Amino acid sequence: MRLDRFIKERMEAILTEWEAFAQTLLPAASQMTDLALRDHARQILQAIALDIETSQNPQQQIAKSQGRAPDTVEGESAASIHGALRQASNFSLLQLSAEYRALRATVLRLWLPQVQRMTSDVADEMVRFNEAIDQALAESVVTYSARADHMRELFLAILGHDLRAPLSSMSMAGELLSRQRVDATQAAEIGGRVKRGARLMSSMVDDLIGYTRTQLGGGMPTVLREVDLGDVCRAALADAHATHPATRFEIEADEAIKGQYDAVRLHQLLTNLMVNAAQYGTRGAAVRIVARAHPDALTVAVTNDGPVIPPSALESIFSPLIQLPGEGEAEARPRTSLGLGLFVAREIAVAHGGTLNVTSSVECGTTFTAHLPRAPKAQLANA
Repeated sequence: MRLDRFIKERMEAILTEWEAFAQTLLPAASQMTDLALRDHARQILQAIALDIETSQNPQQQIAKSQGRAPDTVEGESAASIHGALRQASNFSLLQLSAEYRALRATVLRLWLPQVQRMTSDVADEMVRFNEAIDQALAESVVTYSARADHMRELFLAILGHDLRAPLSSMSMAGELLSRQRVDATQAAEIGGRVKRGARLMSSMVDDLIGYTRTQLGGGMPTVLREVDLGDVCRAALADAHATHPATRFEIEADEAIKGQYDAVRLHQLLTNLMVNAAQYGTRGAAVRIVARAHPDALTVAVTNDGPVIPPSALESIFSPLIQLPGEGEAEARPRTSLGLGLFVAREIAVAHGGTLNVTSSVECGTTFTAHLPRAPKAQLANA
């Protein structure tokens, strides 16, 4: 059977193996649907089959091997789009390349048993197939790298913008303290401004460190000890309130809600959720925190009454550098943000064997719920 015909007829079997392999590419794949894991795989295979069956003279073959193949479709190819979407889904470049390596091996493994004898035509089909795979991989890498470069430049621009405000505030406070006589009340007010600026920059640095650790592939490191989640919630609330003193925070926690957790990481997770709720909530409305104990897990829900998050954006807000457009009163908040808070919060929840999800509606507001198993990950794995 010709290879191009085999690909078309056995498309579903090949796609099933593509999806199964993509599920192993963690942590990015853990939050993706089966449809998202397949992405443009069908169109990529169709393009490869078309390429194999299209006649090609020696000059065209040489040009193709040197990356000078003519465009066969209008606009971006399926492989190009796939590369950009994999970068947006936090796949590494190695994981993207591994997908094509696995696709190459899968197709040949399934097809070769159908070949009764090796002929020059069979060898030519294999060469054409490998050329097409390499071409698709190159197209994916180009768009992946272009998007990664753009995101890095955007990241640095936003970092510079977000650091400017607290640095300016602290610089002004220094000028006031060094050039003017200030009474105790003024000194306390200036000191509070400096502390808020320092706390904001410290939070940004913590998120940057957390993001870098996950991008290096090691995941979020945790040291598990017996922790009272109620105490962590109250400490996080104090930090969030210091950052947003005009926001009212209300907490409701069960008694003695304990488990095996990393207290420092959980503090970062909860502070990020509370600060996010204060930033995006309606002015004058309280941010509500509810911590509950369950037989095998603890949950913490953080709710604000801000603008409803569109259903299509409920997952994308956990990606780095995502900033939803503001509405109404929320227009007053900065239009730039590192967008790392929710990403880091979810990574911390995952590092504890838990989850972080969001719901949003006009009736109930926006609620982020962290579900955290009581037992350490090692115990969960052995259960």
